[in-house]
Amino acid sequence: MTQALHWLKSLEWRRELNGWARSDGVTWIYIFKVLIAAFLTYWIAMRLELPQPRTAMITVFIVMQPQSGHVFAKSFYRLLGTLAGSVVMVTLMALFAQNSELFLGSLAIWVGVCCAGAARYRNFRAYGFVLAGYTAAMTGLPALAHPETSFMAAVWRVMEISLGIICSTLVTAAILPQSSGAAMRNALYQRFGVFARFVIDGLRGDSDPAAFEASNVRFIADAVGLEGLRAVTVFEDPHMRRRNGRLNRLNSEFMTITTRFNALHQLLERLRRRGVTPAVAAIEPGLDAVAQLLQDFAARALTNADAALLATRLSAFKADLPERVRSLRAEFVKTDPSDDDLLDFHTAYELLYRFVDDMHDYSQTHASLADHSHAREKWVEPFVSTTNWMSSVASGLRATFILGLMSVYWVATAWPSGASMTLVSAATVALSATTPNPRRMSFQMACGTLLGAFLGFFITFFVLPRIDGFPLLCMVLAPVFVLGTFLTMRPQWVGYGLGLLIFFCIGSAPDNLTVYNPYAFINDYIAMVLGMLLCAAAGAIILPPNSRWLWQRLEVDLRQQVGFAISAPMRGIGSNFESRTRDLMHQAYGLATGQPQVQRNLLRWMFVVLEIGHAIIELRREQDLVPVHPSYAEWQPWRQSVRAMGRSLIRLFIQPDRHNLARSLYAVDHAIICVQNSDEPFAPHFDTSPLRRVKSYLHFIRTCLLDPQSPLAAYAPAQAAQGLDHAS
Repeated sequence: MTQALHWLKSLEWRRELNGWARSDGVTWIYIFKVLIAAFLTYWIAMRLELPQPRTAMITVFIVMQPQSGHVFAKSFYRLLGTLAGSVVMVTLMALFAQNSELFLGSLAIWVGVCCAGAARYRNFRAYGFVLAGYTAAMTGLPALAHPETSFMAAVWRVMEISLGIICSTLVTAAILPQSSGAAMRNALYQRFGVFARFVIDGLRGDSDPAAFEASNVRFIADAVGLEGLRAVTVFEDPHMRRRNGRLNRLNSEFMTITTRFNALHQLLERLRRRGVTPAVAAIEPGLDAVAQLLQDFAARALTNADAALLATRLSAFKADLPERVRSLRAEFVKTDPSDDDLLDFHTAYELLYRFVDDMHDYSQTHASLADHSHAREKWVEPFVSTTNWMSSVASGLRATFILGLMSVYWVATAWPSGASMTLVSAATVALSATTPNPRRMSFQMACGTLLGAFLGFFITFFVLPRIDGFPLLCMVLAPVFVLGTFLTMRPQWVGYGLGLLIFFCIGSAPDNLTVYNPYAFINDYIAMVLGMLLCAAAGAIILPPNSRWLWQRLEVDLRQQVGFAISAPMRGIGSNFESRTRDLMHQAYGLATGQPQVQRNLLRWMFVVLEIGHAIIELRREQDLVPVHPSYAEWQPWRQSVRAMGRSLIRLFIQPDRHNLARSLYAVDHAIICVQNSDEPFAPHFDTSPLRRVKSYLHFIRTCLLDPQSPLAAYAPAQAAQGLDHAS
């Protein structure tokens, strides 16, 4: 008994230790690696007698990430950005060495252009733009008084940054590496299990609206985040690099199945609000069969072997589904349903069939990851991100204004620390350009810098004179670096950590020849904090990205994706539409943090855009694939009415109002009537009749326009709202 109790206690202890190792343990391992990389870089830079060893150490703090792929990607773009910024600085110095006003004005414009580029590219490429901007400032401003040193200053900076990159990469890869490829595989395996549970609950009517919205927000973040992971794994993992096309395809197919299920779920919710009708009763058997098929895969990791099994089951289910639908339809017709009920039946099973088909494609692609080479690797529809141009321009204008203002103040006052204020302003505005709230980021960095000033003053003037040797220096600096790194690991405190780490090193980390000058020390820190506070003020005043103007612009961009679905070329349109819409939604949702009503309204717009846009794309594909027959000719009234409907929908989503909604509803009704009145030479089954599928999608578009949960409901005519139950 005693031995069993001891074994249980030992098991409990090991379980707790494993839990800590997977959570907080990862954080402390990362902090330990940062310290090793920073001090190794610092020691080598001092031994090589580089002019500014602190620059090499700052590089470590900027590029280090918990996962090795992120370090490789960030290091690559940091090096490119540094080279570009150094070239621009040398060029500007050669052109305007004798005229500081022109040099500072050109530098402000360059930093603005780089910040606009950083806002446009919201991944590690953005970091290259950030570095290109503030590298020119950080090397050019100190060299402005001695232009002849500018070239060597650029060369030394490239060497210092390269040293930091090399040390960071070696430490990340050699000491307890955390692979981005492993993180991506884990995300892929877990994602489908969560989605399968979500689908089962939705098909059985067990999901509530809040959970439905929260799950969709998670799936949006997963799709955007997985694209970021895929982009960095190519830097570290040859295994994942050979599967890059399939990973891209898998993400695209996951977006497709989530959109398809959302469309099916929304249709089912509209039907279920009417109660248990004959149409609902006829649809339920097919829904139960799909839910039962997914039951074994819900809430569990989908391995490659599981994906192969799922693909086999879905293939068999898809082959049997048309015959099952015919049988259910024959039973349903005996109840003498209305035309609208019959349309509901056909539309629901059309969406269900497409959903099963899309899941089959997804499971096949997932299973193919087990093979080193596969035909599904050939995928030419990349994830397409999109950014509102006004947001990018606003970021660039903000940076140019701040740097221009700092430069004017410096020239007008001749303040000795004016260069530090201008330099830090350039770095702060560049680092905050990629964040959704630059005011908050700049203010946090100012607070972190202020803390670094107090710690640095104590260390510089009371501790450093009393120690000797590099080991003791490391012991003195380690607590500051541990605190700063810990803060950067917390998303809500990342600005404090960056401010403490970067600007403590700039103002307080000793060089080979340490200068003890309290006057210059205090002046430089005052300049740095003032520059950051001015950046925070500018971020709050000059077109802040987290304000109402950008939410509205992104909402307009989101609505215009319907026009993209209607008019864009068909090649790659599905993947482009899915990724553009989700990327816009992800941006807008993040910028509206703290505004739940705004977020909910954006989410409702996303649902209606995805549903109608996807239905339109399917309509266009059906029209491209119809057989050569007079019934499907371009001059047929039903095809002309579909084109007219597309034009009315473009107007509606550009300017939603009562008049445009009424025109769109009339155009959809007219298209449905034209399709109903058209003859075709094929059997009237949903798997053999193109016009039946066209009519189902038209009917689905109509129900979306009349959905009382849609933001378009505010513009619905009274008679349409009263007749919603009949229409849907």
